[in-house]
Formats: sequence, C-alpha cells, structure tokens
Amino acid sequence: MRSRVHVLSSLIPVVVVAGAFAGGGLPAAAQQANGAAPAVTAADYQRAEKFLNYSTTPLVFHKIRPAWLADERLWYRDPVPDGIEFVIFDPAHGTRQPAFDQVQLAAALSSAAGKKYDPMHLPFMTFEFSPDRQSISFIVRGQPWKCDLQPYRCSAQGKPGPAAGPPLEVKSPDGKLLAFLRDWNLWVREVASGQETQLTTDGVKDFGYATDNAGWIHSERPVLLWSPDSKKIATFQQDQRGVGEMYLVETKVGHPRLEAWKYPLPGDEVVTTIQRVIIELEGGRVIRLQIPPDQHRSTLCDDVACRGGAWADVEWSADASHLAFDSTSRDHKQEHLRVADASTGAVRDVLEETVATQFESGQGRVNWHYLPASNEVIWCSERDGWSHLYLYDLATGRLKNPITSGEWAVTQLLRVDEKARRLYFLAVGREKGNPYFSHLYRIGFDGQHLELLTPEDGNHEVAISPSGRFFVDTYSQPDVPGVTVLRDENGKVLHTIAKEDISRLTAAGWKPPVPITVKARDGVTDLYGLMFVPTNLDRSKKYPIVNNIYPGPQGGSVGSPSFSEARRDCQALAELGFVVVEIDGMGNPMRSKKFHDFYYGNMGDNTLPDQIAAMKQLAVKYPWIDIERAGVWGHSGGGFAAADAMFRYPDFFKVGIAESGNHDNRDYEDDWGERYQGLLVKNADGTTNYDDQANENIAKNLKGHLLLAHGTMDDNVPPYNTLLVVDALIKANKDFDLLLLPNQRHGYAAENNYMMRRRWDYFVRYLLGAEPPHEFQFHPPPPGEGPQ
Repeated sequence: MRSRVHVLSSLIPVVVVAGAFAGGGLPAAAQQANGAAPAVTAADYQRAEKFLNYSTTPLVFHKIRPAWLADERLWYRDPVPDGIEFVIFDPAHGTRQPAFDQVQLAAALSSAAGKKYDPMHLPFMTFEFSPDRQSISFIVRGQPWKCDLQPYRCSAQGKPGPAAGPPLEVKSPDGKLLAFLRDWNLWVREVASGQETQLTTDGVKDFGYATDNAGWIHSERPVLLWSPDSKKIATFQQDQRGVGEMYLVETKVGHPRLEAWKYPLPGDEVVTTIQRVIIELEGGRVIRLQIPPDQHRSTLCDDVACRGGAWADVEWSADASHLAFDSTSRDHKQEHLRVADASTGAVRDVLEETVATQFESGQGRVNWHYLPASNEVIWCSERDGWSHLYLYDLATGRLKNPITSGEWAVTQLLRVDEKARRLYFLAVGREKGNPYFSHLYRIGFDGQHLELLTPEDGNHEVAISPSGRFFVDTYSQPDVPGVTVLRDENGKVLHTIAKEDISRLTAAGWKPPVPITVKARDGVTDLYGLMFVPTNLDRSKKYPIVNNIYPGPQGGSVGSPSFSEARRDCQALAELGFVVVEIDGMGNPMRSKKFHDFYYGNMGDNTLPDQIAAMKQLAVKYPWIDIERAGVWGHSGGGFAAADAMFRYPDFFKVGIAESGNHDNRDYEDDWGERYQGLLVKNADGTTNYDDQANENIAKNLKGHLLLAHGTMDDNVPPYNTLLVVDALIKANKDFDLLLLPNQRHGYAAENNYMMRRRWDYFVRYLLGAEPPHEFQFHPPPPGEGPQ
C-alpha cells in the first residue's frame, strides 16, 4: 500500500515504426450492431499494445535527467534515434561532449565479459567516475565492473550482488571506507586494501545493528549516517524481540520453503523500536544515546528509512561533535527534535510539536534542517493549515519567525545557504493553474524577499549544483513534453540543454491524456486528473468509463504531473473502447492540511464519493461517456479502494478489479494504518475503530463482477488481506473471480503482462459486453542485458 506499485509491462525499449498506432477504427465490438456475439479481436489488442511504454518510449528522444558531478559538470543519458548517448555538459562554457568513448568501452567490456555489447545500447543506466576521472564503475545485472579510460580496459570487481536496488554498502564521505552488515553487526571495509573491521559485537537476530527488516521492508543495506569527517557513524540497534511474525509459503513440488519475518500489526502490544547509537571508528567505542527506545517511524514516511534507503530525520554538525535527530511517536502525532552530544550520548530536547491527526515534514524530503553554526533550526509544520517553514532558536527552542506563509505548500527544502541566509525550496499551489505543479523559490531566513525562480507553467524538477551556483530545471505538463534548461542561482536561463522530441510518437498516432478539472463531493473544491480516450473516438457512440484509482493518503491516482508518454496501460485500455480516468480526490497530499486529512481515521472512504461525483460530471460534459457502465481497478491501496467501491457503491460500479489490496489494515503493517487510521481502539462490545475500513465487513453488498488478484508471496501486503475478502464473499454466497499468482511479490514481476491481459479481458467481457481474444500474448522485447 505504501508505495504505489502498478502492473506495468516491461520497461525495456523496442523499436516501433511510425504509424504503428494508426488505423483499425473502433474495436470490433463497438463496430457491430445489435448482433448476437460481439467480439474484440486480437488485432484490437495488438493495436492497443502499441500504446504501452515499451512501444512508446523508443519514440521519444532527448528525454534526460541530468545529475551533477562534484566538479560542477553534469552527466546524463540522452536517448537518440540510434540508441543512448552518455553526455557530459559543462555549465561554465555551455559545451556538450561524450562522457567517454562508447565504441571503445563497448569493445573493452565485450572482451572482458565474453559477450557482445552494442556501443549505443550499453547495459547500464548509471555510472560513477573515479576521483581522477580515469575510470568509471557501473553494475551489469548485479556484477560490479570497472573500466579504465586510458587505455580502455574493463574488469569485473568482486562478487555479483542483487541485480536491482541500492548497493548493500554505504561509502564514507572521504570514499575510503564501506560500511556493511554481517551477522547482525556493523562492519567496515577499506576500499583500497579490502581489510575488514568489526565495529559492533553484541548484535543478534531480532536485535541487530543498522538493520531495517521490519514489516514490508527487508533490506540488507545498513541504515546509518556517516559523520562529515568519516570518523563516526550514527545508527541504531533495532529491537524486534517479541514482535509478531508474518508467514508466507512458496509454491513448489516437494517441501515448500517457509518465509517468516517480523511484521507488527496495528494494535500489537510489542512493535519494532530502535535504540540510537553513535560509533567511533577509532577504538570502536559504541555510545548509546541517553533516551528511551524510539519508535520505528519518521516525519517523512512510515519507516526510519524512506524511499531511496536514506535514513530520515538525522543530521550531523559540521564538526561531528553533535547529532540532531527527530523522534516520532507511534501514532505520528508527536514530534521531538533533539540534539545529542556525540562523545557522551547526552540528549537535549530542542522543540516539540503535537498534532491532532498525523505529522509530516515534507513530500519526498525531510524539510527540517539543523544549523548549529548560527544556533538555529529550520522546522517544517502544517500548523496554520499549510506546509510551511519556520526559524527556531536552537538553544531555547523558541520561534524566531515564520519563513513562509500563505495558502500554498512547501514540499521540499533543497538548499540552505547559511552564508547568505537564504533558502531554496520547491512548493505547490502558489501559482495559477494546476496546484500540483511544483516551482522553485528563494527566500531569506527572515521570511523576506520571496522570489519565484522557475516561472514557466508546468511541473518543475530541479537539481541544484554542489556549489549552488547553478541548477538544472526540467519542466513539463502531462500533455506537454519536457524542456531541460540550466539556470543560475537567480533563475536566469543560461542554456537550453535538451527539448524532448515526440515527433515520431505523434506521427505514429499517439495523443496525450486530457487534463481535467472537476468538483469534489462538496460541489466546491476543485479536483484534478487525467482522462484517456480512444485516439479514434467516435462521438456518436457510448463508451464505458473505467476509474484507475489510488486513494492515498500518501499519494494519488495521477502520480507525477510531469509529461509521460505512457502512464501504465491507461491509454492502451482506452483504445479497446473505454474512457479511462485518474482523479486525485480529497485525502490526497500536496494540498492543504485539511484537504489531506479529509478522511483521516476513516480509510474506508478511499476518496470514492469524489470519484463518483467527478465521473458523473464528466458524463454530463462528454455525452459519449456511458455512466451506466462504470468500472474501477487499482493495485495495492488501489486494490483496497476498487473492492471497497464494488461493495460500498454496488449500484454505480458494475465491474471492478482489485489487485493486491490491503483490504483490512489490521492485517497490514502497523506503521501505515496507525498513521492514517489512528491507534487501534477496542470497544467493550468487541468492535474497533478499524471495523468500518475492513472490506470483508461489507463484501456481502457485491452486485457486479469482481476480480480479486494477489501474489502468494507478497511481503508488502500479505495475501491474507485478499483471502479475508474471499472468505466473506463465500459466506455471503456471492459470485466473484479470483486470480492468485504463485510465488509473486507485490508487483507481480514477470507476471505483470499476464495480469494486464486478464484485466483487459475482464473489462472487455463484462463492461464492454464483448468477447476478448483467446489468450492474447503480449510481445515485449525479450529480457537480456539491457539497462537495469
């Protein structure tokens, strides 16, 4: 539920010829009159397939995401008609040059690996320069490689690791040491010599150091923060002793493997906690901070380590003498900002904040910042109804002044210029238009001289250079491709680095989704979303409407408002004769505190009244929408919402597909449900405050066609969530369909396309009233050594 996982087709590109999307007219079912056996043909599915990302992505060129190097230069992958070019851009001179000789690198890698590689299709997405720029390092399917650039020579480095995900070691700031886990303890390895040193000795199973294997996360990457001088490590000992377990059993011939791990649930008396420590590498001293154990929580997300694996809410002072951190209560209602003496472990409380619902410090980034040099701290709060920044005195914990204010929201504090006493931050909702479009601003510590640095209408994705002299800005809209520019610190455009080229895409018949604005259930609040219609829309006909839902509360249906040539399979499904919508309802983030908390404590709401109100409005505006044939589907939290829609509004939604849904959050990890539903309260009569959000309790209301799907080895949302609903439907004597994907995790991996085909078939058969082609086979490019 926590991270929005969608059933996607393969991301590996394949070349598609222009005109692939065109022709075909309406699906056969829509073309037939009142006949006995309408059908949607394999040709219709083949045409729809051309709108999946593995078909559309190869037709978009110069879509780049630059990254800064330490020397203030940029590197990026540039998709061109012949493949991928790796490029270095020099902001000082505005010059563009190859990052390395791709022909020579491909030859050297082919020779060392014993496998032929194409220079324009190198098998890695990212790389790292050596400090002297004479070699690069990268990973190919889990195997680390190093390639010298003068002359070109490649060699495998160490043992292969996981083929995907972050590395399992954390490098020190000086680049000389790697921290890693072994047998529940923390170790370091010298990069130059390979010599290993054990830093802790008392770590044991369920009480290990730097571990993050609670609930839906089980990572072997250590969670820690190196001090700036590379001489200390801040981390914790994670206590899971006595925590309840979750069990999954694989499907195989013979004795199955039992997978068991700690998975606390809402209401459990014992949940995962952390005991904070600081480790001095010289001498190996472990200093325990002098506070009780903290909850396994953060101000940004439900885990101690958020997206990307970074440990949230922890900052070192520049001289490594003190460590600032925030402690979050189990219910996310109380925050305590604290500072620890790194030598003694003594802890001092700086400030605290208590909220009625749930606290968060940003969207995608923790927004409080520790400023020991000026004896201040920047704090982010929604106390006035919107997410804003405040300046506090670090010594007294008293408020010095608000920094930002107004009916708009700060999302990410990107840079703190302590010398000039200015902040650079992303915010939403201040400019006219779509309130989800992000812009970069600058303001003084005193709250004066607020400046908009990215004025173009659109969603701005910004990366600031190490010195702060420049920043890269890529801006776009859902229906407008991106432009990447280089700006100086004042926002002045210095160079246009790239413009996304979609000419081949549009020549092939592709059309963008339609941005929509509708009213929420209250008839007043504006909601925003996207509508996907067949590219060969016949306005004289009626089309069923399908809602692809993700209710949040930590996200929304639309996702990023930036340009994308394929948003899952929404356009592909529309090509079969549907109108598909994605609508961000009340209770989604990125707006006001009131908007986000709209259904706090009532997760069974799932924004469904907003979705229905919006769909009805669209049907009035567009008479070719058949509101009497409404369907819904979603994955994870969307699966929860889709089944809820079928049970709570059975006369409106006729067909639903619920994939991997967390149908009862009492059976999902504690930290998510307790954040948005509140702590579990058991009443004297045996009822709880979680009863109304449990789909099995209203499953008896089902009237339409419902397909439930789940992976049997789902370690995020355990499959028992779906089985609870299955049991209730059986007891209510209801007809429904069930698809279990053996041994699949939350996102279905290799079975993605099978699930997508079954989804298409289900809507075609029961919502369109047609017969789908028998066992249609998608044709993504074959898996291989492509970019990871």
